[in-house]
Order: sequence, then structure tokens, then C-alpha cells
Amino acid sequence: MQDFIKKIEKLSKSLNETYNAKSVVSALGDFFAENFGFTALEIYTRVANSDEIRDFSQSWVINEKADELKYLFEELSAENIIVKGEYIYYPFYKHNKKIGMLRLEGNISDDFMEFMKLGIYQISLKIQNIILAEKMQKSIDFHDSITNIAKIIESQYELNYIIPLIGEMIDKFISNHLIYIFLKDAATGEFYLAWPNMCRDENIFNLIKTITPKSVTILTNEGRTGIFPLIEENKVLGCIVTKSTDGKLTVKELEYIQQLVNQTATTINRANIYGEILKHATLDALTGFYNRRQLEERIKQEAAGARRQKTPLCAIMTDIDHFKQVNDTYGHAVGDEVLRTVSKTIRMQLREYDIAGRYGGEEFAILLPYTKLEEAGMVAERLRSAVEKKAIDISRINPDIETKFINVTISLGVHEFNPRENDGELLKKADKALYTAKETGRNQVVISEKEKDE
Repeated sequence: MQDFIKKIEKLSKSLNETYNAKSVVSALGDFFAENFGFTALEIYTRVANSDEIRDFSQSWVINEKADELKYLFEELSAENIIVKGEYIYYPFYKHNKKIGMLRLEGNISDDFMEFMKLGIYQISLKIQNIILAEKMQKSIDFHDSITNIAKIIESQYELNYIIPLIGEMIDKFISNHLIYIFLKDAATGEFYLAWPNMCRDENIFNLIKTITPKSVTILTNEGRTGIFPLIEENKVLGCIVTKSTDGKLTVKELEYIQQLVNQTATTINRANIYGEILKHATLDALTGFYNRRQLEERIKQEAAGARRQKTPLCAIMTDIDHFKQVNDTYGHAVGDEVLRTVSKTIRMQLREYDIAGRYGGEEFAILLPYTKLEEAGMVAERLRSAVEKKAIDISRINPDIETKFINVTISLGVHEFNPRENDGELLKKADKALYTAKETGRNQVVISEKEKDE
């Protein structure tokens, strides 16, 4: 009896020192090895509202031997402990409902069976507490992320920027499902895949065609596929689709997605409205440079002037090296600050009549009227050097990270306008030189070969 009490106390002490699923499995493995000679221990739990079994320490649904584990789980009971080969399967409960099982490798003994009559309650309670803590933390993380993404997108109106953020966020919290975001083309009425790059499931494409302004969430394939319409102001804007071959969506996951769907619909609608306004605007809101549409208009004007007056005109195409890495490392808010700082640094190096535009993403285009190729190369090198030396203060954007300042570099391609070329060749050839600069090392200037008039 004294030995029995000591083991119970030792089990309690081991479990009290654990704080997550992996440490619980490790501590129990050590305990059962030392006290009963078992050589390995694993814990499996049933996914809520599902018949799927997951590895407790890994938090993912079992695929290999899934059917066998499900069968064993169903057959287990407190009166029916299963011994299969070298493995022993022992159930644990919550309010008399079976929620998981231990799998121990080794030989069963009378001492073990007697001990487990009391020990399993401590083990079960600890596992339940860990699962509850994981759910609470996931809920906290989710609402923190909702808040953070709201801050990011409240000043963003470009769908090609916003949609990947939303897709990545859903993927983070619904990790055992494939996520797709479809948008509806206002002109054609057709749905197209906006994120990620590919979806091969024809059934999904057929399902989304049925969406109307009155549609609600569609769950198919026994709850493994979900179609969540994006509807705002009685208009279908698109849909979010989740697909799994493992388990159906849980109630909590459905709540997560619905919150994101509501916010996404509002954001897309706002972006569409802003897009219409932007067609008539001239400046990019983030950088203060000309937007792409206005930049293209200025190219036409400057090219026409260069032909008429027979004056030189050069273009520089540039983008920020490894910009995706900045976003991935520090977040998109810091990425925006980098864009603002780089554009400001570029503007300070240009003449008043030089023309700068945001061509797209982290790529900028600069027109240099009355400038020959050699001079434009010098300007480009001055821009490259100024950006490289500029320390960007990110402390006010994300005060929680240790890094306070970061540096970035830019690559540049330069081309001189040839009056015999069409206007579009100016940026096209500057962009080709930029591509060469990036392919051959980055943080450098490449000058396009000058074509001589015949």
C-alpha cells in the first residue's frame, strides 16, 4: 500500500511539472518506464464532434493506421483493456465519455492494472486541462490576429495584397484543411481563384456556381468541405472554401471562419469601391508616387515631348531586394514602412521635374526627362547608395521585436528612350535590365545597351 501511494504521489509530481502536450507524453513515458517497465508511450485523443483520432503530442490527425486506431478506440472500455501484440491500449474518460487512449509498449502486470484504477483519473484530468489550455490559447491567438489583420488592412485597398494575408491567416487556424479564396469578376460574373495558385477539385467549382445573394454556408462531404459565401450589400463578392480529407470542421473552426468571412466581405467591398475611385486618382496612397495608371499617362506625355523636341529621356526600373523576406520576418506593417521610407529616400535624390511612380508592389519606375543614358546611370547609382545607407526605424511599427532598425537594398535597370520605339518599350527594356541586375547579384545598377539610330 505504501508503495502504491508513493507511485501516485510520483505521478502527481511528474504531471504537475508539465505544461504542454509533448511534456505530458514525455513525463508519462518516463514514469511508466521507471515504475512498470514499459518501453514507449503514446496518447491519442478523439477530435471534438468527429470520429477522427489525433496524436495528442503532435496536434495532427492520424492518417497512417487511422482505421485500426478508430476500431481499437471504439472497442476499448474500462472493462475491456486491449492487448494487441506488444501494445496495451488503455482508455480515459471525461464525464463518463471516452475521449482518448494510452498506447503503452511492454508487458501488462497486475500492479499496473491496480495502479491505473486511480492513476488514470489524474492522467485524464491533466490531458483535459492541456486540451482546454490549447483551445483557449488558440482562441486568444485568433482574436489577436483578427485585431492585427484589421489594423493592417484598414489602410490597404489592393486585393492582391489583402487576399494572401487573409488566406494565410485562415490556413493558420484551420490547419488541417486546404483553403481557397474565390472572387467574383464584376464584369463577367464568373468566379476565379484568387488564392492560392491552383485548385483541381471540379466539385468545388460546380458548388460555387450555385451561390446567390441569399446563400448561407454550405457543408458537404460529411462536413469536410465548406463553402462560405462572401456577401456584402446584397452582392456576391466571392467565397472562401475549406476542404479536408481527414476530419470535418469543428464548431469552433466554423466560428473562426465565419468571423473572417464577415470581415473579408467588408474589406473586399471597400477595396472594390476604392478601386473605382482610384481609377480617377493620380497618387499612390502609401508612397505618394504616381500610381501606375497615371504613370502610364506621363510616359505617353514625356515620350511625345522627347520625340517632338528631340531631347533625351531615360527610365529607371527598381525594386526592393528580398522584400518578401522583410514581410515574412517582421510583418506587413513593417513592409509598408519600408516602402514609405524607400520611396521618400528616392524622391530626395531626384530633381523637381523627374517623375516617380509605384509600378506595382515593391517596384518603382522613374522617368528622367532631358537626361542621357550615362547621366541616368549616375542617378541610379546615387539612388542605390542612398537606400543602402538608410537605416529604417521600425521600432514604432512593432515595438515588441528586438530589432529597432533594418537596412534594405535595391536593384535598378536603366534604359534610354529611342524615338523609333513605341512608348511601352521604355519601361519594358528598363525592366529587362532590372531583371539582369537581380539575377546577377542584386544591389546593383544594370544599364540597358543603347541602340543607335540607323
